[in-house]
Amino acid sequence: MAIEEPADVTVPATASASAAATATSSPSSVVGAMRGHLSLSRLQGICGTVAALLSIGGAFGYMMPLQGKTDRGEVLAIVQEARSGRPVADATIELLTLQDALVTMVPPAAGAGTAKAPMKEGTYRLRVKHPKYSTESRQIYVLAGQTAQINVRLSPRPAPPPPPAPVAATVPETPNSPYENIKKLFR
Repeated sequence: MAIEEPADVTVPATASASAAATATSSPSSVVGAMRGHLSLSRLQGICGTVAALLSIGGAFGYMMPLQGKTDRGEVLAIVQEARSGRPVADATIELLTLQDALVTMVPPAAGAGTAKAPMKEGTYRLRVKHPKYSTESRQIYVLAGQTAQINVRLSPRPAPPPPPAPVAATVPETPNSPYENIKKLFR
């Protein structure tokens, strides 16, 4: 779609040589050379293509948001024994809402006594249970893009109270007559 010169016009050799020399030396001649190859319809086509790519890219960006923006944080629970500080393995770690509804059970992480889980930003209740230790519960707040590290120290479960001593069953005597009780008073 470039503008073409008519075939019957002849250009003197000295004029074309001087035009080629000025095209390489001055920037205004570059614009002039581009005008010769760029028509209005070609410019409209380029602008339309760029607009289409931007709108498709914008729609794709809207449907697939960047990974940098996140509303999730991470919870890292470290469970240790209260006396010795040793890690407690096989502890059950639960994340609950403030109304005690179970959100998730946190699976153990690579190290013994640790557990890690991604969570949405918000306030939760962390509950740690183990058969040999007392249950520990904490309220935590998870921030987006950050790790909430919670150290939990479990104390041993208290020994159960001894069973009550058996009471000897005494069978009350049944009086044989209505006067038996009165006789007991005078003995």
